[in-house]
Amino acid sequence: MLVIPQELKILFPYQIHAHQLSSGKRLAYVDEGQGDVIVTLHGNPTWSFYYRAVISQLKSNYRVIAIDNLGMGLSDRPQSYEELSLEKHITNVFELLHHLGIKKCTLIGHDWGGAIATGVATLAPEHHLGINKIILMNTAAFVDPNIPWQIALCRLPILGNIMVRAFNLFAWPATSMAVTRPLNHLVKKGLLLPYGSYRDRIGVHAFVRDIPMETNHPTRQILNAIERSIPQIAAPFLFIWGGRDFCFTRHFFERWLKLVPKAKTFYLEDAGHYVLEDAPDAVITAVKDFLTISEHSTTDRTHESQFFVGK
Repeated sequence: MLVIPQELKILFPYQIHAHQLSSGKRLAYVDEGQGDVIVTLHGNPTWSFYYRAVISQLKSNYRVIAIDNLGMGLSDRPQSYEELSLEKHITNVFELLHHLGIKKCTLIGHDWGGAIATGVATLAPEHHLGINKIILMNTAAFVDPNIPWQIALCRLPILGNIMVRAFNLFAWPATSMAVTRPLNHLVKKGLLLPYGSYRDRIGVHAFVRDIPMETNHPTRQILNAIERSIPQIAAPFLFIWGGRDFCFTRHFFERWLKLVPKAKTFYLEDAGHYVLEDAPDAVITAVKDFLTISEHSTTDRTHESQFFVGK
């Protein structure tokens, strides 16, 4: 397992645990605090480091489990794209939570982590898992043709593999394209730490390949099933959105509001895709407020009561 350099432990001082999945691969995760369980799921190309503010600010009152998706972060790197699909990531979450004896939790997801979280929520009853609340940030859990040309390029056969894995033209550009405020050098180093070589970037490329643009793409069926099930999810939703996201634009935010019209929302007009990097204090405050609202008062709100910050 990759060792976190001492200089980064200032930002991410947490013990890394590892669970051996039924596939034999190790899934890394952070497990901090006590109380009601919060499970964080990162997207592409981040890892549990992205949730460091969530862990530090919530662990005094909650048990925060921050998972590194297989193929990413400090988890194992299977060199098979079939082991790194959306369906497999969802299955891995259930395996870990079952191993930890988690019966009920709140889910937080960003980017592809939002699709994973929503997939977990839709299947939770089958796995006897209770979902308290769901917090999603700049994400989609449905098929949509609106894909930025930069990401479309990374999906091209051969060229995409060269760009993403050989030249790191996904994780590295994201440290500037996904924020509206420059990251300091340690944060940038932390975000890029797990993706230092061609082999290490298999998970990054797998997520790009898993975007179901083709009609026969296997993940299209999975996402369609998740989308159909979203209106049946009983748990309250909070959407936290960076308004200057070049990828998950306001179009995606508005699609979510049609699917979950009673969701609570927090829209930061001046934040980018890495909304937790651009506005950590505002995001953490919104998360804490949402976690302390009773389920009844949360579900009674509609998106007409949205509150917006940043002009």
